[in-house]
Amino acid sequence: QAQLVESGGGSVQSGGSLRLSCVASGVTSDTSCMGWFRQAPGKELDWVGLIGAGGNTVYADSVRGRFTISRDNAKNIVYLQMNSLKPEETAMYYCAAGKPWTCGASRDSYIYWGQGTQVTVSS
Repeated sequence: QAQLVESGGGSVQSGGSLRLSCVASGVTSDTSCMGWFRQAPGKELDWVGLIGAGGNTVYADSVRGRFTISRDNAKNIVYLQMNSLKPEETAMYYCAAGKPWTCGASRDSYIYWGQGTQVTVSS
């Protein structure tokens, strides 16, 4: 059974940085599409970015240039480095895994989901 576990969330001031980790088991991060999503209270789930099986990365316009997705194949971990965080980016952040040929921004592209890690950005 595949399992994804996020960590690294916390509280940070506006302009600060956090690095989230997603440890994958039962699914290999280097042969899967790995995505990051976030959901603020009362709002819809938003796609943040993805790293494809080939290592290519794609980001939402709102985070491009500030967020970076990477992975450690040996440890089967995917990271989300977040810089210059804004208060409106306060949300629960989730990682997700899906088949490489369905890699995309839609939540339907992903099969497995983590439980999320909370990020709070104060002004």
